Amino acid sequence: MIFKFIPREFNFFDLFEKQVNFAVEAATYFKEVTQKGVVDEAAIKKIEDIEHQSDEATHAIFEQLNKTFITPFDREDIHALAGQLDDIVDMFNTIASRLNVYKITRIDKNLIEFAAVIVESVRAVAATVKGMRNIKNSKLIAQYCVEIHRLENVGDAMRDKVLAELFETEKNPITVIKWKEIYEDAETVLDICEDVALVVDSIVVKQA
Repeated sequence: MIFKFIPREFNFFDLFEKQVNFAVEAATYFKEVTQKGVVDEAAIKKIEDIEHQSDEATHAIFEQLNKTFITPFDREDIHALAGQLDDIVDMFNTIASRLNVYKITRIDKNLIEFAAVIVESVRAVAATVKGMRNIKNSKLIAQYCVEIHRLENVGDAMRDKVLAELFETEKNPITVIKWKEIYEDAETVLDICEDVALVVDSIVVKQA
């Protein structure tokens, strides 16, 4: 009798699209903040607000997963995808918090370049997630996944370059530590985007 109260099917794609839209919003705003070159309390507050909304969307997916009998793909894949999409937004909040704690109010050119690459990657992630509604989009999804992998490699190269520059030119060891962590956090966003691409790619292969 209990199964009468459990929804047999639910459109998880609506929730995933809502969730990934928060990632795009966070990435776009982060890019705007870096281009302005100033991190203030209002900017930090807005990123925190987006992160909270993303958390709520993630929790909604987890709650629905516990209520739904039939899912569009493996339950563990739904859980992994939702968690990693939320991790993307969490990293923007981590970077903003770090900038605040370290009292860094002026953004340098390297973080601006990272932000531009991150936006590209997050938008590609959004395209892969939205493409999952129709398995016939598998070739297009694969193309976006390849692009996400490419951008992660770009991020690796950027991180190595900016760290080498930082160690060579900055004499203050505290400043080196601060910016090293910020650059590494920025590159971590691209790592997580790649993790999402791997999950999506696995889902598409299983559904083919």
